[in-house]
Amino acid sequence: MDKDLEEKLRYLRLTELLENWDELMSQAKAKGPSYTALIKQVIEREYAARKERARLQRMRRAKLEEPFLLDTYPFDRQPGISKKKIIDLFDSMDYLRKKQNLIFIGPTGVGKSGLATALLIHSINHGASGRSITFPDLLSELYSSSADHSEKKVLKKFESYEVLVVDEIGYIEIDPTQAGLFFTLMKRRHKKTTTIITTQLGFKEWAGFLKSPHLTAALVSRLTENSQLINMSKCVDIRESNPALKNSD
Repeated sequence: MDKDLEEKLRYLRLTELLENWDELMSQAKAKGPSYTALIKQVIEREYAARKERARLQRMRRAKLEEPFLLDTYPFDRQPGISKKKIIDLFDSMDYLRKKQNLIFIGPTGVGKSGLATALLIHSINHGASGRSITFPDLLSELYSSSADHSEKKVLKKFESYEVLVVDEIGYIEIDPTQAGLFFTLMKRRHKKTTTIITTQLGFKEWAGFLKSPHLTAALVSRLTENSQLINMSKCVDIRESNPALKNSD
């Protein structure tokens, strides 16, 4: 390849073609495909490579602590949840298409976070943008943005994710400012994007950490209006029996 062509390929960011030029030319000489077939092959390889780079970039932006996959979940040792329901949810991706919220409620150690993460990864692999963050970390980021007057920017960022996993809701008590910002975010995402929530607490207990019955009622109403509830209250702790879920709630 001459330098002029190499420079043009770099400028066009056709990295797959640039990196595999010699191989493609060798194949063309050996098999003698038509110009149409050769161009189609080049475009398909470049398209596939670019799609994969975009997927990997979305995965990095999701900031996943652990890449849990559905295959690692021990349904055979978890009688308290319907495998069929989870598989149907996973395969249909109705939650993404219908902009539904998913709410996992159950005690610690049953795999709520693992299932939520698996659904997020599945969504990202199918082209959605996503982010995973714990409830305390989300509140901290929202509260910090309020202090430096960048809350509009931060709210817009979290509003934009097609799938947002908010993990461990209810582990900490929050002040009115944090509660208000969280409510604002959920209100802005309502019926526009998918929020996946994990929590140990039933909705009746949310007023305890939100410290406002009226805000709690409004928040729960919005979260549940267009949602699917996965009740894991009768599930058992499976962390010891499955190393893949060791750090998963």
